[in-house]
Amino acid sequence: MSKTIFEKIIDKEIPSDIIYEDDLLIAIKDINPVAPVHLLIIPKKVIPTLNDLSKEDSIIVGKMVSLAKDLAKKLDIDKTGYRTVFNCNDHGGQTVYHIHLHLIGGRKMNWPPG
Repeated sequence: MSKTIFEKIIDKEIPSDIIYEDDLLIAIKDINPVAPVHLLIIPKKVIPTLNDLSKEDSIIVGKMVSLAKDLAKKLDIDKTGYRTVFNCNDHGGQTVYHIHLHLIGGRKMNWPPG
């Protein structure tokens, strides 16, 4: 099976604007931002959709959410507010089948999101 774009970014095969990286996660700027701050927090472990999470993966997902909180503070959007989003499958808006958490902020968010 061919690599997803996220696997290629993790493997440094294609360039990306990396904001954070450790052994488990990488955070990059979204190439099609919907707000002044729009980051993608991606696990290095390939998990195609939220439906594919195992009990052991809850540690990874917890770290993703915790990193979103830390990055929101670092980027000074924690006080005004931000949105975190996981998309799952086609109807949920997922386009890359490697889970990732969107961190979106820097402007007022609308509801419903669309």
